[in-house]
Amino acid sequence: MTDEAAARQDALDARLGEMGAVLVAFSGGVDSAYLAVRAAQVLGPRALAVTADSESLAEEQRALAAQIARDFALRHRFVRTRELDDPAYARNDRDRCYFCKTELFRHLLPLAAAEGLAHVAYGLIADDLTDVRPGRRAAEEAGVRAPLAEVGMTKDDVRALSRATGLPTWDLPASPCLASRLPYGTAVTGAVLRQVEAAESAVRALGFRELRVRHLGEGARVEIAPEELGRLDEPRLRAAVEASVRAAGYATVTIDPTGYRRGRLNLVVRG
Repeated sequence: MTDEAAARQDALDARLGEMGAVLVAFSGGVDSAYLAVRAAQVLGPRALAVTADSESLAEEQRALAAQIARDFALRHRFVRTRELDDPAYARNDRDRCYFCKTELFRHLLPLAAAEGLAHVAYGLIADDLTDVRPGRRAAEEAGVRAPLAEVGMTKDDVRALSRATGLPTWDLPASPCLASRLPYGTAVTGAVLRQVEAAESAVRALGFRELRVRHLGEGARVEIAPEELGRLDEPRLRAAVEASVRAAGYATVTIDPTGYRRGRLNLVVRG
């Protein structure tokens, strides 16, 4: 790791120590995994990692969170959240993540109080401060802390420090919730989320690492990381990708020739 990353980890440790007792919103993604493990290392039993178990969380992500909790001896629990029951979330406008995080913190704040934990924290990092993040507004309204961002920790820092810690998430691609595969204005339903999850799992089973299957009604657009697109020059593999997505219930399948680009849906918001 770099000297800068090590210094920010020292600053994070000091910040967690000042906080004293923390409940960490732990999705199993790169940033929240590092925060949850570091909080446990600094605070011991005064840290609790909590994973929201909802229809928007992929089973692979749920299993990864449970595995990390076991491997790193985290105090951990799942709580059931029901963002799909909220019409404001289900209609999937540009503030969808605000309503998702509002539902999450509605469960975590009383749980933290019941456990005698002074703070709730989540895995926002410094890089996120320049992106469209409606969930950040929900966190600020709820008084939820973002220790990684507070000490200026970047994604590169988190990955380097996660690798040094032995976390399996250190080089994982970003893993936002399944609802992020739906264009704004397309209603979020449990059936659609399961369809997207089945399609993405099938494409990953063919050896692709970073991808999105965008739900476009009866059709789907497959976006694969640019560095992996060359594999699709093999006709049989391309056909297998298309067939695997159709098997999830899509009538038509398009493979985006430009590949996956993070934050593409938010370009509409910025525009």
